[in-house]
Amino acid sequence: MAAATTAATATATASLRVGDLVWGKLGRYPPWPGKIVNPPKDLKKPRGKKCFFVKFFGTEDHAWIKVDQLKSYHLHKEEMIKFTKGKRFQQAVDAVEEFIKSKVSALTSSEEKNKHISSEDKRHNSSTDTYEHNTRKRGRPPKEDSLPEPSTVKRWDANPIAAYKWKLVKDDPHFHHFLLSQSEKPGSCSAIIQKLKTTAEEEAESTSIQAADSTATNGNVIPTDKRIGFLGLGLMGSGIVANLLKMGHIVTVWNRTGEKCDPFLQEGAGLGRTPAEVVSTCDITLSCISDPKAAKDLVLGPSGVLQGIRPGKCYVDMSTLDPETSTEISQVITSRGGRYLEAPVSGNRQLSENGMLVILAAGDKALFDDCSSCFQAMGKKSFYLGEVGNASKMMLIVNMILGSFMASVAEGFTLAKIVSQSQDVLLYILSQGPLACAFLDQKCQSILQGSFKPDFLLKHIQK
Repeated sequence: MAAATTAATATATASLRVGDLVWGKLGRYPPWPGKIVNPPKDLKKPRGKKCFFVKFFGTEDHAWIKVDQLKSYHLHKEEMIKFTKGKRFQQAVDAVEEFIKSKVSALTSSEEKNKHISSEDKRHNSSTDTYEHNTRKRGRPPKEDSLPEPSTVKRWDANPIAAYKWKLVKDDPHFHHFLLSQSEKPGSCSAIIQKLKTTAEEEAESTSIQAADSTATNGNVIPTDKRIGFLGLGLMGSGIVANLLKMGHIVTVWNRTGEKCDPFLQEGAGLGRTPAEVVSTCDITLSCISDPKAAKDLVLGPSGVLQGIRPGKCYVDMSTLDPETSTEISQVITSRGGRYLEAPVSGNRQLSENGMLVILAAGDKALFDDCSSCFQAMGKKSFYLGEVGNASKMMLIVNMILGSFMASVAEGFTLAKIVSQSQDVLLYILSQGPLACAFLDQKCQSILQGSFKPDFLLKHIQK
């Protein structure tokens, strides 16, 4: 029986094609419902194993997914729904089911219409077949004789469980590829830039997706069975907690303003009334606070972290602190028999939400190892740098470089505007040179769109 199931799965995977609904697995993330679609024009496939371009339901995510990481949606639906939970996941599944219903409904209406015109078509075809046979000798073949585009082929679904016929639609609103959306402004050079875009740009965007996949060396994250506490649900903390929950960790949260906890309680998190309560009820407590003063108050203040520390309790401070503050916190935690790790993160709100942070850690090495599944859930790479203070120093250096770079970019774009040079063209030029990177593109796109909502506040760099 098991062999038959395996053979059926292998057959279904081998017959995948554009238009199929699938479960796609990208790196350490859980399998997610999606649809195989045609990639944007000139977007080349990565080298190596056979893969398909998948647009995921319920998100704006898309990626090249290897065939061995794809499963038929219908064959594996019950299995995936059983083992993967969460509000966002359920919303994605609901979106798939709604998509299927809309296709079935559209097909039914189309077939009813075809019944009324079939007899007329037959009479028309019989009267014209002879004429077309005699006159069609040269030139381009008619549209009916041309091979249809893969994305418009009407067929039976390759999946044996799919008990419906379906037709793919090119202008499907579920699958607009956001890489192709360009913000245009009056008087800008967006049209020129669009003409200048080359395959290299698309390759760079595709490569970034594949790089994210390749960094997930541990495959699917196996969550620790330890109870995790988290203090601070700000710009970075919110994304971190969302990914911890998504990967199946048992999380208890606390925030100074309690309403920020509500979305996570709906996703299954527990609620702590005070930092001390969270620490006392959890095995490992992480925090991400805005600045050194707030970090010290969180530990030393009334009902603070220190009051919940007893031998064996673990505290991981993911705030960006100066080395002196981090060392002071380490000393008071370990004086109570607790274990301490500093683990500031490099990234911004978007990277936090996407689980692509870089974690710099120092302190208790065994605690660093215990946090492995947490770090995998929230980041693409984690580094252990030795004794307490080293991670803080390295983080401040990284932030100094990023801040200086951003200041230079802002001054450069301002200067371009002053001397009547196109900012769009400036971005394109930079994107083709040695400065090309996702950070540059993201920040410059925000400048061009007039969007200055902070992903990371300047005051958090100045420490």
